[in-house]
Amino acid sequence: MFEEAQYFAPIAAQDDGSVVVELAASHPGFADPVYRARRNAIAELAVNHRRGEPIPAAEYTEQEHEIWTLVTRELAVKHAKYATAEYLEGVERLGLPETRIPQLEEVGDLLEPLTGFRYLPAAGLVPLRDFYGVLADGYFHSTQYIRHHSVPFYTPEPDVIHEVIGHANGLAHDRYAALYRLAGGAARRVESEEALEFVSKIFWFTLEFGVMQEGAELKAYGAGILSSYGEIEEFRGMSIRPLDIRAMGTTDYDITKYQDVLFRAESLQHLEDVVGGFWENCDDDSIAKLLADA
Repeated sequence: MFEEAQYFAPIAAQDDGSVVVELAASHPGFADPVYRARRNAIAELAVNHRRGEPIPAAEYTEQEHEIWTLVTRELAVKHAKYATAEYLEGVERLGLPETRIPQLEEVGDLLEPLTGFRYLPAAGLVPLRDFYGVLADGYFHSTQYIRHHSVPFYTPEPDVIHEVIGHANGLAHDRYAALYRLAGGAARRVESEEALEFVSKIFWFTLEFGVMQEGAELKAYGAGILSSYGEIEEFRGMSIRPLDIRAMGTTDYDITKYQDVLFRAESLQHLEDVVGGFWENCDDDSIAKLLADA
C-alpha cells in the first residue's frame, strides 16, 4: 500500500541538529506524543550515518518487541500457505529472530554471508534514484521504526516489519537477490526521469507486489504482499494479468488500497527471463520505445 523510497515520511532538520518526522494527520500515531518522540529519535540515528559505518542501534521498547512477535507469528502461518518456495527457503536461510526486532546491522550480518546484501538506515524520504541505485552494490535502504501499537497489522508507510520480513527474507535467496541487483543496475543506467519511473514500476509489480504460479496454486513473492496481514489473504482475488514489461511499466496504481491489478510469473525462471532480462539490458532508448508503443 506504499512504494519504497517515495513514501517514507519526510523529515525536517531542526536548528539544534535534531530531526522531526512529519506524520500525516491520518497516521495512527499522529496524536501520540510518545510515539512521535520515538519516531524522531529513531530517525535521528540514520541522519548522519555513512555507508560502511556500523548502523546505530535503535533501543526498542518491550511493547515494540511484542508487536514484532505478534506479526511475525501470524505472518508465518500465512507464508506457509501463500508464499513461494524460494521465499520460504530464504526464511529458513536467514533465521530472523521471532520474539524481538532485529537491529539492521544484525540483519546485514545475517544476509551478507548468504547473498552479499547489507542494509542502510533511512531517516525518511530517500531519493528514488539513490534508493534503487544502491541495490546494484548490494545495499537496501530501510527504516528502523515499527508501526503504531494501536494497529499492529497495519502501517501506512514502510516500517521495519515490511523492510525486514518482507524484503530481507527474499534477499536471502540468491536468485531473488540477483534480481534486486539487476533493478539497481537499471536504475543507475537510465538517465531520464521517465525511464527511472518505468524501472520503478517494474519493481513495484514484481519485487513489491509480484505473484507466481507454483503448480496449481498462485503464490506471492512480493514483499508488499508478504508483509501485509490483510493483503496476503486477498491477492488471489485480484485481477491477475500475464507478466508483461510494457503493461507493468505503464500501469498506474493506487497506494492507498490493496493492489487490484497483479502480474503473474509462470515460474522463477520466467521472472528471471522477462524481468531480469529487461533490467539487465534496458536503457533510455529501449524504454522510450516501449512507452511510445504503449
